[in-house]
Amino acid sequence: MLYIVSTPIGNLEDITLRALKVLGKVDFILAEDTRKTGLLLKNFNIRKPLVSFYEHNEIKKIPWVIEQLKKDKHIALVSNAGTPTISDPGYKLISACRKEKLSITAVPGPCSLIVAVALSSLPKEKFIFLGYLPKKRQAKLKLFNKMKEINFTFVFFESPLRLLDSLISLKEELGNRRVTIAKELTKKFEEVIEINIDDAIEYFKKNKPRGEFTVLVERLN
Repeated sequence: MLYIVSTPIGNLEDITLRALKVLGKVDFILAEDTRKTGLLLKNFNIRKPLVSFYEHNEIKKIPWVIEQLKKDKHIALVSNAGTPTISDPGYKLISACRKEKLSITAVPGPCSLIVAVALSSLPKEKFIFLGYLPKKRQAKLKLFNKMKEINFTFVFFESPLRLLDSLISLKEELGNRRVTIAKELTKKFEEVIEINIDDAIEYFKKNKPRGEFTVLVERLN
């Protein structure tokens, strides 16, 4: 069995009882960052072999993982934090497992996308998730332009280095809409601000962005 295991995005108390049980019983754990996962396991007194499994070695490792599953090994897949495969490695492995008709299940839990949506007051009965935005500005503008045609609140992840440019691009393509900007979710310095884009641009010009951001953008009406 391949277990897709969600882990805390900040507060370690958010780990589920089922996640602890699964991590404690599998033969080994595929980890996006073995050092970070190692600290998590140490906190809960779990000792299991860790195998590096991240964006740049995923394709190379998949045949070996499939072979281990066919040998009746139980394997957990975890990301740095939150739910694996949500803008993290793993979907190619799941695709390979489906083709081989191997057993897969998920152990649900923390996900920064869902936490940010839950904390926002923007309309969210329907929303679209864009993942991480393109790094190049023209590609970003093109994506935002497409969102004019879709009247849903939309959500994206952004790094501190590109947050300000993304907000400026948003204003250029979509006007001065309201946004919810969240960072450090479930951590000591959690911050969620609801503000219009103009004010957000001014805020982050004066306050250097730090941490990873989840941004929700208001639908047109």
